[in-house]
This record gives sequence, structure tokens and C-alpha cells, in this order.
Amino acid sequence: MFSTEPNSLRYAIPVEKIRYDERGLVAAIVQDYLDGTVLMMAWMNRESLQKTLETGETWFWSRSRQELWHKGGTSGHIQKVQSIRYDCDSDALLVGVEQIGDIACHTGERSCFHQVEGTITPPPADTLSQVFQVICDRRDNPTENSYTSKLIACGDNKILKKIGEETAEVVMAFKDDEADAIAGEVADLLYHTLVALAHHQIDLKAVYRKLQERRR
Repeated sequence: MFSTEPNSLRYAIPVEKIRYDERGLVAAIVQDYLDGTVLMMAWMNRESLQKTLETGETWFWSRSRQELWHKGGTSGHIQKVQSIRYDCDSDALLVGVEQIGDIACHTGERSCFHQVEGTITPPPADTLSQVFQVICDRRDNPTENSYTSKLIACGDNKILKKIGEETAEVVMAFKDDEADAIAGEVADLLYHTLVALAHHQIDLKAVYRKLQERRR
């Protein structure tokens, strides 16, 4: 992976090492840098890749219009590049971005990969994000038999009590040094923490951003 910090973008990828096809193009897969969601696939040529590196925002080559296009230049849904990788054959790019507006598809969906057998479904992300999405749905559309819906309906007193209980169980699992029990108790703690985030209307991505800031 190559960093795309300001002032280093133009040096982040050895443009001359990328293997373009007979049309002078290379496939670029765009991915949310926080939760791993694949947002779209488009084509770059040498010039659009260079502009991407220089500006820190994605630029692509339109095969139909035969011209460069700046993603979000019209809609405002620009993509701020966080990282760029190229594969072992140097003939495909993986671009990690912060998607402004959380919309990458021209249809208004978050991801271009939102269809399954003709139906529209949320694109897959990391496991925590998928669980958080279900929790938020149980919050917004409560069902009678849902433990999550009942827990959220009880409010902070119940939710925070559960977090305290699960924290103690995590500590005990580590003290017992049983791998499966540790994994299970940590999963329980993560779940109840996600419930608390959803109850307080805090997006999981806000937590991811904090972790990224501290990582850097």
C-alpha cells in the first residue's frame, strides 16, 4: 500500500510500472477505506491516474465519452483518496477512499454493487458494520420478538448494565485463558457496545475514524 498524504500523492504510485491494456486502460476498484465496502469499478488511464495522485480525488477515463471525468465533479459526491494498491501483476488498482455523501452509484445507492437477483440490497461490508446495520434496523423498525429491539426500548439503564456485565465476563474469560470463550465473550461485548452506539445515534464509522486517526 502507498500512502496518499498531502504533497506525496504524485509519488505514491510508480505510474510507469502499471500495466495498461491495449487501450491504455487499467481497472480501478474503489473501496470504502473504513468498512471495506466495494463502491464501484471504473477505468483509469495514465493521465487520470496521475490526476488522481496529484489532486487526492479520483479521476477516471470514460470509454463512452472518450474523456477524463472527475468523480463527484457534478454531484458533489467526490472520493477523497486514502490509499492506492496495485496487484501482483500490476494490471489492476485498489483505491481506498472516503466517499463524500456516502453515495458512489449514479442511481443514488451507496455502492454500484447493490443488486442481487434484481433486488436492491445493502452492499456487504465488514462484519461489525453488517451487525450494526441490523441493530439500527431493529431500532428503527422494532419487532416484538427481537432481543435487540427490546434492549433498545429499555434505554441506557439496561444497555449500560449489559455492557458492564459483558465486560466482567470478558475479563474472566481472559483469566481462564480459553480461546473459544474469549472470542464469544468479546463478541457479546462488541454487540452490546454497538447497541449503545445505535441507541445514541452514533455511526460506527465515527469510531473507525477515531481508530484511523490514532493509527496514524
